[in-house]
Amino acid sequence: MSTATSTPTGTGSEPGRKPIHKHTQPSKRGRMQQRWLPWAFLAPTIVGMGIFTLLPIIASIALAFFRWDIISAPTFVGFDNFAEVVQDPTVRVSFINTIVFVIVAVALQLGLALGLAIMVQEKLPAWLRVFFRSAFFFPLILSAASVSIFMRYLFNEQFGVVNWLLSIVGIPAVPWLTTPTGSAAVVILVYVWQNFGFSFLLFIGGLASIPVETYEAASIDGATGWRKHWFVTLPLLSPTTLVASVMAIINALQVFDQPYVLTRGGPGDSTRTAVMVIFESAFQRLEFGQASAIGVILTLIIMAITAAQFRLSKRFVFYQ
Repeated sequence: MSTATSTPTGTGSEPGRKPIHKHTQPSKRGRMQQRWLPWAFLAPTIVGMGIFTLLPIIASIALAFFRWDIISAPTFVGFDNFAEVVQDPTVRVSFINTIVFVIVAVALQLGLALGLAIMVQEKLPAWLRVFFRSAFFFPLILSAASVSIFMRYLFNEQFGVVNWLLSIVGIPAVPWLTTPTGSAAVVILVYVWQNFGFSFLLFIGGLASIPVETYEAASIDGATGWRKHWFVTLPLLSPTTLVASVMAIINALQVFDQPYVLTRGGPGDSTRTAVMVIFESAFQRLEFGQASAIGVILTLIIMAITAAQFRLSKRFVFYQ
């Protein structure tokens, strides 16, 4: 005699089948936590940037319209600080020096970095590439002031190592730091030596991203030597070149440590830069309003040059 059993429907579950769990909506408190938790993690960074970056920028822009010597109360003068800056011959010379410095230093920095990157990437074995990447980047982590002090002794006219080496081959002592041309050359050389390592690493990364098949196709078409780099490497490296040039120009426009330590802006005003004038106006003459006005002008120049670079990049930058 058989007994039939029936399985109730709706409330039970079939053998071997997992029970179905309904998706529960988070509570109102849970939704609030999900919404505000990311902001809680970002809050320290946002507060720090606001206090130490945004507020000083706003204060500097506002201070450009006041005359303030940190002792007496600020006096609103409108655009008088900007008018005085434009008419000041020292400020004009410093901006001319800065522009000339940027043209020469950035050209040398990018050219040296690109040439060494191609040489290291193509001519050296893998274990030597790691060594040279570290060696070329090492000067960048050093203090610019300490490097400049050391270089000041190397280029000393009386007992410097550079003039001693020149005397061995019969070249008379060169007044490196006491003539306008010599001091400008030393400032540029020291700056480029310390900063080209960053551009070098950018170019190394850009070269590594170029497909090997592209060079193989170029070789089949008959491109060898410099023609291969001119028609293949440079166009495909143009995005990296844009980034390297933008960062190099921005940094060079703010040069301060090397000329200040090496020459103090001399002889005369031959190596005085825009940031040096800002420093002298604010902390030597206590003209904080004028210093802020110079800073605003320099910032506008940096923004204009950067915008022009990105504008022109549409014609000269090729993306893979």
